Amino acid sequence: MLLLAQTDTTVGFLSKDPTAINRIKQRKLQTPVLKTLPSFKALHSHSRTPKKFRSQIRRLKKSTFILDNGRSFRVVDKNSLHHKVLEKFGALYSSSANATKKSYNDSFALSQADLIIKDERGLFEGQGSHIFKYGREKVRRVR
Repeated sequence: MLLLAQTDTTVGFLSKDPTAINRIKQRKLQTPVLKTLPSFKALHSHSRTPKKFRSQIRRLKKSTFILDNGRSFRVVDKNSLHHKVLEKFGALYSSSANATKKSYNDSFALSQADLIIKDERGLFEGQGSHIFKYGREKVRRVR
């Protein structure tokens, strides 16, 4: 099932299956997809973060983190509708609601989604999250 919802940063596709998102976005099925989590407690069951950077990861908001094992995640703000969706469905894979290398198109996104979740703000393309890549010893800002 593919959900369309306003995430904490921009409008996006959410799914339990990463290949469903890759298929819709017309990219290789093996392409890694971001995992969104409702809390840092949920993060413990999905991946380990480098001890050196744990406090920095907890403090940064609206940020995506790529670990040295290639897994990426974002912990969602507790005061958002996106957080409520994640509490109901559990951790979900997430990607922006557009075809690869293209901007957001409302008709494309609505036609691809199985379930649309809206709040009073509606659906809008906002600024994407900051992306940080963590190695064992250093951090690099990707976006």
